[in-house]
Amino acid sequence: MDPTTQIRAYRDAITWAQSLDEVDADRIGVWGSSYAGGHVLVVAALDRRVKAVVSQVPLTYGYTSAQRLIRGDVWAGLRQGFDADRAARLAGEPPSVLPVTAPEGEPCALPTPDTWAFFTNLPEDRAKHWRNEVTLHSVELFTEYEPATYISRISPTPLLLVAAREDHLVPFDLTATAYEAALQPKELVILPGGHFDAYTGEAFATSSTAQRDFLLRHLAG
Repeated sequence: MDPTTQIRAYRDAITWAQSLDEVDADRIGVWGSSYAGGHVLVVAALDRRVKAVVSQVPLTYGYTSAQRLIRGDVWAGLRQGFDADRAARLAGEPPSVLPVTAPEGEPCALPTPDTWAFFTNLPEDRAKHWRNEVTLHSVELFTEYEPATYISRISPTPLLLVAAREDHLVPFDLTATAYEAALQPKELVILPGGHFDAYTGEAFATSSTAQRDFLLRHLAG
């Protein structure tokens, strides 16, 4: 997963949408959650065709988030793994992979108990094509990704940022720090619970309603 490639794909999607007769080219918003929540911050900062942006439980500071997720004594070995993977791919070998999530204590890309619980309890019809696997290079790119550095450039495009108070995957304090760096107009919604509560139950009802109303205010015309 290369964030730069995915950001460019967002912008290509905007170009395509603007070519459609049924789309008002001057009323396009972007939405993203978690990793893509970081992407839309960058897209909105770079692309003035975006007229509103909603970022839900976003990754904001990749390196600091990774430092929270990965034990300090593991970092040296992980960096050696990044270098070895680069050399192996140059030699034509397949990329190194690791699980996205795993039981507590086992190596994986997202080592939090709520990540394991969420993905292992997904309904089969929602996850039939999902594989618990990601390249090591994707993890390297995650540690280098700093979407919050763009956030002050979003203005004057309206921004809605949704954060979860007990989020440990993309820590709440980092999201709050990023929000403080954003300029007006901006709005903040703080949800109870952790990262994945944004997708279910009462937190989802609160969040989805706020997001819908925000987009209607700024895009309905």
